[in-house]
Amino acid sequence: MLTPSPEILQLLSTFAVGMTAPTFAKALTLIYGALLAPGRRTITAALRVQGLEGESNFGKYHRVLNQAPWSAMVLSRLLLGLLVLSFVPEGWPLLVLIDETLERRQGKRIGYKGWFRDAVRSTANKVAVSLGIRWCCLCLLVSVPWSRRPWALPFLVVPVLAEKTAKRLGKPHRSGVSWAACLVRQLRAWYPDREIILVGDGEYAAVDLVATCQQRRVTQVARLRIDAGLYDAPASQPVRKRGPKPKKGARQLSLRQRLADPHTTWQRARVSWYGNQVKDVEWLSEVSLWYTPGHDPVRLRWVLVRYEEEEPRTGRKKSHAAVFFCTDTAVSATQVLAWFVGRWNIEVTFEETRAHLGFETQRQWTPRAIGRTTPCLLGLFSLVVLMAKTLYPHSLPVRQNAWYSKEEATFSDALAAVRAHLWGGMNYTISSQHPQTCLIPMALWDRVQQVLCYAA
Repeated sequence: MLTPSPEILQLLSTFAVGMTAPTFAKALTLIYGALLAPGRRTITAALRVQGLEGESNFGKYHRVLNQAPWSAMVLSRLLLGLLVLSFVPEGWPLLVLIDETLERRQGKRIGYKGWFRDAVRSTANKVAVSLGIRWCCLCLLVSVPWSRRPWALPFLVVPVLAEKTAKRLGKPHRSGVSWAACLVRQLRAWYPDREIILVGDGEYAAVDLVATCQQRRVTQVARLRIDAGLYDAPASQPVRKRGPKPKKGARQLSLRQRLADPHTTWQRARVSWYGNQVKDVEWLSEVSLWYTPGHDPVRLRWVLVRYEEEEPRTGRKKSHAAVFFCTDTAVSATQVLAWFVGRWNIEVTFEETRAHLGFETQRQWTPRAIGRTTPCLLGLFSLVVLMAKTLYPHSLPVRQNAWYSKEEATFSDALAAVRAHLWGGMNYTISSQHPQTCLIPMALWDRVQQVLCYAA
C-alpha cells in the first residue's frame, strides 16, 4: 500500500474541493500510478504498477475520466493558485506563456482528431501534416531553486478543433487566436488585480487578441510579421469638422525598408539568448499604430532585431532579422526580447512531457475522457515540480556519473525524486519469517530503485 508523506497529501488535498470524496480517492490512485508507471500512461498501467491488477471493479477508475462529475477548469484554477503561491512572490507579475502542441492520435472513435501542421516534422522547405488533436496550453514561467533556466509549468489546456471537425461534431469553430482571447479573459477573471504578461509566438500576432489584452489590462508580447502595416497616430482634427474622425495617420516606412536602409540608426545590446547564452544584437524600436483592414488600429511598441548566427554545416555567419511587439509601450526593447526568449521554455516542457510522462500514449477515446486526460497529463508536469519543491525546497538530488557531471537538475531528476519518495512509501515486508519475503542486498535494491525512478 502506498502512503506518501503528510506534506504530499496536504498538497494533493487542494484538489479535493473539485470532486466528490470517492472520486478524489480514485483520482489519487491514478495520479500515483501515472507517476510511477513507465511507458504508456493508461489506466491499466497505473493500476498494475501499484499491484492492483487483481482489482475486479476496475471500471470505477475509468469512470473518473469519462463519467465522474468534476470540472477541469476548476482544477486548473486550483493548480494555478498552488503554482503562484509556491513560485511567484507577492507583487510580482504573472509571466504566462501560450502555445499549441499536437497530440498525434488515430482511430475511428477519436472524434476530436483532425489534420494539422506538424511543427516537429516540418522543415523550412516542406510542411508536414499529421492526424491528431491540437491543444492550446497556458504555462506559468517560474524560477525553480535547482535550475538556472526558468521552467514553464502548464496549468490550463483546451482542445483547438479543426473547422471540419467542429462542423462534424456540431460545435462552434474557434481558431487558436479566438481560444487565446477566451483564456485571457478567464485568466483576468481569476486574478483581477495581478499584473499579467502573455508571451506567444507569431501565431498570436492578431489585432483582435491585442485589443482583448489591452481591454483586460494584459501585456502581450509576440513575434510580428515584417510586412505589418504600421501608421502614425492620427492628427488632431478641428472640433467643428463634420464626418468620422480618422483612426490612423500616415503610413510609416515598412520594417523591411528600415532593415534594408543603410542610413537606419541601430542600437547595440547584449541580451540573454536561447540555451542560457548571451548574444550581441542590433535593434530598432518605435511606437506605432498597427492596422489591418476590417479592424480598429491598436497601439504597440515594435522591436526590429538583426543578429548573426554561425551555420552548423558551413561555419559561415549568416544574418538574421526578427520583429517583436509589446502592447505596453513603456516597456524597454531589451525587456521585450528577454520576455520573448523565455517563451522557448514551453517547447522544453512539451518535449519533457512526451519523454517522461507518456504524452501521446494514452488510449481514452470518448470525448469527455480525451478532453480530461491530456490536460491532466500536462498538469501532472506541474504537479511533479510542486511535489519536488515540497520534498526538496533548496537542492534536488541529481544522478551523477564518472563520465558526465550534471551541473543542474532537469525534469527527469524531479520525477525521479518524487518516484523515490513514493516507492519509499510502500509498506515493505522485512520479516525473515514471512513466507513471501525475499532478502535483497541493499546495494542491489538501490540500483533497481534508481532504474525504476529514471525509467521513461
